[in-house]
Amino acid sequence: MTAESPRPREAIRLQRYLSRAGVASRREAEHLIREGRVSVDGTVVSELGARVVPGEQIVRVDGRCVEPGALRWIAVYKPAGYLTTRRDERGRATVYSLLPAGLEDLFHVGRLDRLSEGLVVFTNDGETAHRLLHPKYRMPRRYRVEVEGRVGATELRRLERGVELEDGVARAEDVEVAPSRGRSRRGAGPGSIVCLTLREGRKREVRRIMAALELPVKRLARLSFGPIELGDLGPGEWRELSAEEVGALRRAVGTGEIHGDT
Repeated sequence: MTAESPRPREAIRLQRYLSRAGVASRREAEHLIREGRVSVDGTVVSELGARVVPGEQIVRVDGRCVEPGALRWIAVYKPAGYLTTRRDERGRATVYSLLPAGLEDLFHVGRLDRLSEGLVVFTNDGETAHRLLHPKYRMPRRYRVEVEGRVGATELRRLERGVELEDGVARAEDVEVAPSRGRSRRGAGPGSIVCLTLREGRKREVRRIMAALELPVKRLARLSFGPIELGDLGPGEWRELSAEEVGALRRAVGTGEIHGDT
């Protein structure tokens, strides 16, 4: 028997290469290409449709050599008090200080405001990250909210039928309400715990909904993002996503198999 010839490496679209390298989502990569900021083997590429062979050609963005590494997906429990950004001009703590060394270039998939806590997903799969955040895919996010005051039938109906906000009606799904153990600052009665699912991911959407219902938020945590659960993670902890979890995310937004060139 003769040894089989090594399989030739597959050429992939340049914007996918840049996405896999953690430079930008494919849509953002298209802008970089059109602006003439990307070169392949020393030649500037300014038109879409170019293909490159990973490991055999040299790609640079603004003169810096970039190459795709293995796809990484990380789940992090963001504690309250951390910003969901790479760096802060005022020196405040950011979620990137919670990541293990070498993963600082991952994208964060969505945000939580500084006072909120819970699940944040990170990846270098730029195209899947972009789609997960796009309103078209209506990716469910589940939250647990501790509020002051009692959430009764009236508030429950408003949550399910839709609450009018300045940027449109916000509707919650799978709403569950229970009394909290703590005391409300507004009176002697207890507060409430509201678990709800939203699909649009608008800025500070949960807090604005509760403000419209006149229910001050005491604590807000994201429990899940799409098929990914916070699970047993504690504040500041992280874990790698399983292959099954990554597959579920990619199927949800149609980015296909990891090695496909979609």
